Amino acid sequence: MSISFPQRSGLTRRRFINGLGAGCVAAALPHPASAMASASGIVPAQASSLWNLTVDHTRISIDNKSLNAPCIGGSVPGPILRWQQGDTVSISVTNRLRHEDTSIHWHGVRVPSDMDGVPGLSFAGIKPGDTFTYRFRVHQSGTYWYHSHSGMQEAQGLYGAIVIDPVHPDPNQCDRDYVIVLSEWTDVSPMDMISNLKMQDDYYTFKQRTAASFPKEAREAGNAWAALKDRLAWSRMRMAATDISDVSGVIYTYLLNGHAPGMNWNGLFRPGERVRLRFINASSMTLFDVRIPGLEMLVVQADGNDVEPVPVDEFRIGVAETYDVIIRPQDERPYTIFAQSEDRTGYACGTLAPRQGMIGTIPPMDPRPVRTMIDMGMGTMKPGETMDDMSMSGHDMPAMDMPEMSADHTGHMHHMGPMAMPPMEVDDPGPPPLNVENQNVAVMPVDRLGSPGDGLEDNGRRVLNYKQLRATRPGADPRPPTREIILHLTGNMERYIWGFNGRKYSESGPIRLKKGERVRFTLINDTMMEHPIHLHGLWSELENGQGEFRPYKHTIIAQPGSRLSYLVTADVAGTWAYHCHLMLHMDLGMFRTVIVE
Repeated sequence: MSISFPQRSGLTRRRFINGLGAGCVAAALPHPASAMASASGIVPAQASSLWNLTVDHTRISIDNKSLNAPCIGGSVPGPILRWQQGDTVSISVTNRLRHEDTSIHWHGVRVPSDMDGVPGLSFAGIKPGDTFTYRFRVHQSGTYWYHSHSGMQEAQGLYGAIVIDPVHPDPNQCDRDYVIVLSEWTDVSPMDMISNLKMQDDYYTFKQRTAASFPKEAREAGNAWAALKDRLAWSRMRMAATDISDVSGVIYTYLLNGHAPGMNWNGLFRPGERVRLRFINASSMTLFDVRIPGLEMLVVQADGNDVEPVPVDEFRIGVAETYDVIIRPQDERPYTIFAQSEDRTGYACGTLAPRQGMIGTIPPMDPRPVRTMIDMGMGTMKPGETMDDMSMSGHDMPAMDMPEMSADHTGHMHHMGPMAMPPMEVDDPGPPPLNVENQNVAVMPVDRLGSPGDGLEDNGRRVLNYKQLRATRPGADPRPPTREIILHLTGNMERYIWGFNGRKYSESGPIRLKKGERVRFTLINDTMMEHPIHLHGLWSELENGQGEFRPYKHTIIAQPGSRLSYLVTADVAGTWAYHCHLMLHMDLGMFRTVIVE
């Protein structure tokens, strides 16, 4: 992959502290007018199959942070692209950046390999001054997004939304339709972030556990000795239970459709209307927890695919995921869209209101999550408990949602007993060794698909979890898998190295699949962080207990200390990227290629 990085001076702790006084009172500076227009979130009135996009640098200031951002049409986010399912679209992308190649990847959109937009894998990239035309047939519908796959330009503003209209009447027609793009904004370059994190792994983590927080921990653990043992366990592993996000609101301003919290993005409604909100997490490093106080959200789509409606008060959206929700405000008052970062160091927000300019009430942020032994892959170990304290019984590996099917003479599939499963080849390297590239091994990884995620358990609200996602129709490929590929997600936070199976991308070969093959991918997260894993070009059918109604996803959050699986049909030949969508993790090794031969 051809990668170049602009250099900027990094944020020091001294600079952060000195800037606190000014930063807390400064108003957010607006975009250029063109950027404000494109960030309205309103879906274009009509789909188009012909687009001309120009990538150039534009000086943009938000929240007193100025950046010569690589973006499209002077806008962060870029324009919303609306397509029609079944059409062949043509998108000409011209690179006006002076010294950088660029590219556009159509995230979650099924395209031929040479149209996928990953330099070094599927095409050569777009040189300065050149134009590349992407051309492909649109096979699907739903909410997706696009972003650069070059030089970390995505982290600096080169991203935007895609809305694809279904060829058949939409079962979830609404009176209004908004795209809600969540992202981050900073004037610190990604390379400076990497340098700082390699120097000090908690460089951007300021909310550490202290002596003052010990009494509260003792009460929660049951006694002071249990709390002390918990702290000692984390100390022996040279990790911090409060390291939730590698990069935090210390340097990030969190955006909703390009608006900082003080800029008050507005979406309008009339009481009683059905309003569709298409949430896209276009951030680089941040998981958001989204709610609209006072309104129920009906989740109707995940990663562009229809699901049986799930009524919720809140949902977590990982980096690169999309969720469509329907709301129906009845009162003539403003409602706040509130998206707090997982580490509770900041939030993005906007207002849905019957009149322009109204401002909703901002709710207080929830308490900061604290990692537990479950996050370290120690099963259901309690705070302060050690491996010597507990019995190993009752900590079995979770049962995988394996189809029990067989074919009759017509080729149709029928459910059979568990002994009818065909023999399966298992590619299992075993637990990776502890070394400079791997800091931890999950001894007892558990099924966490029924958990909404750290910080969301038992918060008094109905929070979405993966087990609730059920497709509205059975999957297209009913065959059971014939091969299982087990991958450990590994890393060393101290040295800030990430990878699969204890190896960086530069040390790993490709994962090879045969065209038409049906494969199970199993992920074991040996790290204490969430990893949104994205497989380009192919659908990932999450095995979440819904049987043949498994949800189709393009990005799947692997929770800390967890084990999960999904099925993949290798139906499109080519070389595909496979990586964690936390940008710094991807760049520092959590990246593989999948070759469909």
